[in-house]
Amino acid sequence: MYRNGRRSEAPEDFSDALDQARATGDAFLWVGMHEPTEKEFEHVSQEFGLHPLAVEDALTAHQRPKLEVYDDSLFVVLKPVLYDDDADRVTTGELMVFIGDSFVVTVRHGEGAALAAVRHRLEQDPEVLRHGPTAVLYAVSDAVVDHYIEVAAELQADLEELEAEVFSPNSADTKNTAARIYSFKRQVLEFRRATSPLLQPMDRLAFGDVPFVHEHAQPFFRDVADHLTKANEYIEGLDRLLSDALAAHLAQMGVRQNDDMRKISAWAAMAAVPTMVAGIYGMNFDHMPELRHRWGYPAVVAVMLVLCLGLYRTFKRRGWL
Repeated sequence: MYRNGRRSEAPEDFSDALDQARATGDAFLWVGMHEPTEKEFEHVSQEFGLHPLAVEDALTAHQRPKLEVYDDSLFVVLKPVLYDDDADRVTTGELMVFIGDSFVVTVRHGEGAALAAVRHRLEQDPEVLRHGPTAVLYAVSDAVVDHYIEVAAELQADLEELEAEVFSPNSADTKNTAARIYSFKRQVLEFRRATSPLLQPMDRLAFGDVPFVHEHAQPFFRDVADHLTKANEYIEGLDRLLSDALAAHLAQMGVRQNDDMRKISAWAAMAAVPTMVAGIYGMNFDHMPELRHRWGYPAVVAVMLVLCLGLYRTFKRRGWL
């Protein structure tokens, strides 16, 4: 229980604690749960009068970011994001926030939704906590969105390394590079699924009249919405750069294949000339030039060498070899 912006002892029974908080008028309860079972969450939902549809969403998870308004509570879904730099993998958790008259219930799924730091930071600022459940919703949303920007910066750093690999003249493992680019695009897509749907709920909190949200909280949620817009711009930029990198990589592969084909064609042409001459002189005719001449054989070999050398210089000058 938080009373007048400061943490205080509360009765163990939820019903008594909620009655006490509502009686004083300057207190509220914050109940935090991590991946609760249906039985564990049933008692909480009954005591706080949570809507059955919201309870179902909170238990099953796998929800898109959204904001739902019910008669007795406000239900917000957020998707925190974590980035494993070693595995180059984006993982998302889920964070559900119920807000009602003098209570907040947070339900976390996954490891990327820890709220200990948010709770500690709020407890260090009683002036903010005096605004009740709205302060908790703002602090949680702000922490999640700010971490979006941090993850986007980490992805940007890894993308720069990938771009350097794509445009490196010594890059030989083209198959692995293409796989990395495609995998990176999948991670950015997973990131976008967490950030893009959250724009509409944040706009409602920033500019609309939402029940159970303090009337003076809109400027704070506008700040969160601005940060979210910045994060989405980051992600869109990453997606465009990845598409350009993939197109450049495919173009480079095409150029290399053309170079290889030109080299193969040049060597095949040089091999065809002596093959043709040798094939002609391999035919068993009596009347062929230079058959009985003493220097006939060296002369023919010399002609083949001169022709091959001439072709080699021609292909070399044109950049085929």
